[in-house]
Amino acid sequence: MTTESASEGSGNVQVNPLKEAYFGETHLHTSASMDAYIGGNRVSTEEAYRFARGEEVMINGSPMKLKRPLDFAAISDHAEYLGETYTLMNPGTPGYDDPIATQMREVDNLEDGLALFVKYVVTPNRTGSKPHPDFWQGVESVKSQWRKNFEATEKFNDPGKFTTIHAYEWSSAPKAGNLHRNVLFRDTVVPEVPFSAVEGRDPQQLWEWMKEQKAKGSKLFAIPHNSNGSKGLMFPDKDLSGNPVDADYIRTRNEMEPLIEMMQIKGNSEVYPKFWPNDEFANFETAESIQNYSDRTFEERNFVRYGLKRGLKYQEDFTMNPFKYGFAGGTDNHNGAPSNVEEDNYSVGSHGLADQTAEARVNNAIDGWATAYDINPGALTGVWADSNTRGAIWDAMKNKETFTTSGPRIKVRMFAGYGLADRYDSYQGMVEAGLANATPMGGDLPVSSGDAPKIMVWAQKDPIGPNLDRIQIIKGWVENGKMMEKIYNVALSDNRSVQADGSVEPLDAPVNMETGAFTTDKGAPELTAVWEDPDFNPAQQAFYYTRVIQLPTARWTLWDEIREGVTFPESVARTLQERAWGSPVWYTPN
Repeated sequence: MTTESASEGSGNVQVNPLKEAYFGETHLHTSASMDAYIGGNRVSTEEAYRFARGEEVMINGSPMKLKRPLDFAAISDHAEYLGETYTLMNPGTPGYDDPIATQMREVDNLEDGLALFVKYVVTPNRTGSKPHPDFWQGVESVKSQWRKNFEATEKFNDPGKFTTIHAYEWSSAPKAGNLHRNVLFRDTVVPEVPFSAVEGRDPQQLWEWMKEQKAKGSKLFAIPHNSNGSKGLMFPDKDLSGNPVDADYIRTRNEMEPLIEMMQIKGNSEVYPKFWPNDEFANFETAESIQNYSDRTFEERNFVRYGLKRGLKYQEDFTMNPFKYGFAGGTDNHNGAPSNVEEDNYSVGSHGLADQTAEARVNNAIDGWATAYDINPGALTGVWADSNTRGAIWDAMKNKETFTTSGPRIKVRMFAGYGLADRYDSYQGMVEAGLANATPMGGDLPVSSGDAPKIMVWAQKDPIGPNLDRIQIIKGWVENGKMMEKIYNVALSDNRSVQADGSVEPLDAPVNMETGAFTTDKGAPELTAVWEDPDFNPAQQAFYYTRVIQLPTARWTLWDEIREGVTFPESVARTLQERAWGSPVWYTPN
């Protein structure tokens, strides 16, 4: 399917040299994903793009619409079953009338759907045995569905207004340890068929295939997701074959994977309270019940902050860092609804029959993963780019000039450098200074001559959401061979100050439990700071990333109780403090 890249040059595309924040989806499944199809998804790739642009579409049996259209979207259907879904959705094709295909098409209840899902998706995916049902028509059917996805992605790309990105998901889960990756292409130079976990279940096999595609002219990268469910495999000391991680592994992973998905429907992968007891904001969308399925007991090494620190250790040993990740966010929505992330717009759930109604969300599970009430609507990827075009959006992600939000359209930006002013009178002044004399998030600081770097941070609230509580900077470093970290509160609302022990008095900003309304007279619409690391050691490597905390709002579970009259177990959260994470900057001494 290799074609020449279409030019995006147009006098109508607005270019901002200071860059704009664009919000989008990087992880979405339509009816072309067989697990989603079995669950009841009949949303086509075209309809998913229409939904992303703000149009009303029938989602999981109900008319649905985003509150605000997206700036960009990447639809990432599973490569493993594209051929099957082509057969399922196209009458007259060979295999269409096969009894198993007919069962999948006609399933109308959760019990039967789960049985088909386990037999034809879960078991092959986790064991590697019999990867395709009998009605599969071979690689030509895969090519046909991949071509349909390609054509829809081309049709809806509108430079300057709405960007579509060619993408798919590679879905390997050896022994149920999640190693899935989404693969995103910069332009139209894409392969005839995507590489699936059927062809190779080891990430190193995926990377080798990606190298081959790059040699043929493709520009592509991969985004790992759900490290929280990886069973210790996402940030390993040994590769999947049991060999110690070596220089080639580190170099290749660093080249192929600039970003990691911080959060999605199946939980927040930043940290977990058991392993970060001193992080007061660690207990956030932990998807606790993941641990009840497939022996996915949480380990410290499942989480992104651990991975960032472990990367510094590798840097010490190999002078390279395999986990030098910027941050992305997605939904993994299996209803074909890109970035349907608003808590009060979650009325049809995210996984077909399993959580279609409020009653189902009280009682059911997203099979193999978590109870339905542990699931959240998902996250957004934000990028800083000079225009809303494929090249600019993809390049921003490749360069890690990205941020993730847990759903709101919070904007966050950070620069780090030496010799910066102690304050800036405006956002524009800060950005101009940052672009001229500092390193943006996702980048590497120059070696210090002794001075500590200054970090400029700025955050702005979602225009339709509550105010912001604070900005934090999380630092990680290695000292005497030990991985260390510290959280600094650097910008606070409501004239609060940091106490001697580093803590901050929390704001009393309750949610109205009868109406779902949030507090409007606390917090700040915008926060900014220029912060200097008081513990900086120019001989010590480190990373710094930003976390922005919003004031409390109603979780979707509270909206279900208010609107639908259901009752969730007492342990289930009804409110939450949504947030944003800015990609790190790294400091490496000579």
